[in-house]
Amino acid sequence: MGTFYTLDFEKPLTELEQQIREAKKGSQIPGAPVGVQGVEAGQTPNADEIAELENKHRTMLEELYAELSPWDTVRVSRHPNRPQSRDYIEHFVRDFGELHGDRRYGDDPAIITGFGRIGNHKCLVVGHHKGRTTQERIECHFGCAHPEGYRKALLKMKLAEKFGTPIVTFVDTPGAYPGLEAERRGQAEAIAVNLREMARIRVPIVSVVIGEGGSGGALGIAVADKVAMMRNAWYSVISPEGCAAILWKQANEQTNRSAAEALNLTAADNLRLGIIDDVVDEPIGGAHRDPAGAGAMLRDWIIEQLDSYAGMNIDELLDARYNRFRNLGSYIERSEETTAASE
Repeated sequence: MGTFYTLDFEKPLTELEQQIREAKKGSQIPGAPVGVQGVEAGQTPNADEIAELENKHRTMLEELYAELSPWDTVRVSRHPNRPQSRDYIEHFVRDFGELHGDRRYGDDPAIITGFGRIGNHKCLVVGHHKGRTTQERIECHFGCAHPEGYRKALLKMKLAEKFGTPIVTFVDTPGAYPGLEAERRGQAEAIAVNLREMARIRVPIVSVVIGEGGSGGALGIAVADKVAMMRNAWYSVISPEGCAAILWKQANEQTNRSAAEALNLTAADNLRLGIIDDVVDEPIGGAHRDPAGAGAMLRDWIIEQLDSYAGMNIDELLDARYNRFRNLGSYIERSEETTAASE
């Protein structure tokens, strides 16, 4: 259960996990108070006592993750053991054949594209990839795609449209790469073209924010008929650190927390505001604790959505996609007279 990387709010869990490991080795639980956990001084814990510790661990885990603050949610979404696009592809995308290059500049490892099968559905899979090892992370620009990444994604989407194949995208990026070379190669233009073209691609598109969903870098592959977030992901116009640096001229623990709260970036916030359509649950304690369980939940949700689009009229689908994004941010302004009359 233990991991090398420990979040601050998980420290009580880490201590309990150490006790469980010691108990399973058959040794005395270090520092276990007599009578609290059913362990007498000098006594070796038995199976019942281990089960009691594990139940306590599960209860604590449920309580901690039921009350995550927005900033803690951001930190969970960045956990190094959290499953990434390639992990989900390996878990439930069968017969996956990866495609490379944008036919204009080169290949961007920060975005994965390829055809495969999810359940009974042939589909194109597009996803951000951050990398696992230090070297891979550097090569993937920590999930921040260059223009060629977005152009590669669009090129493969056009291919999927030609074959009438639905598209599934996994969003996991703090934002598009902000470097000079990316700007020279047309970063903003590449994302803008993706937004326009994805709005009118004539096949179903399903998008899930599996970790971080930052700004246009996320939206560049997230114009879809159905947009969802995993429970411990975030989706916003800017990262908390970027927001804090703009508003308070510095990004630290206090300003980051304040920015995260102000941005309404959690899955629950985005669902309430109508930015997303659904929330995909994760195993207790987050996807990083049970990648296989998280993969199964995500797979089932994707299959359910693809099933619902089977046989749907494509013109109706495009109209609904257009209206979905056209209505974002709309609100009803009431005059003082109307408000007083309703009261």
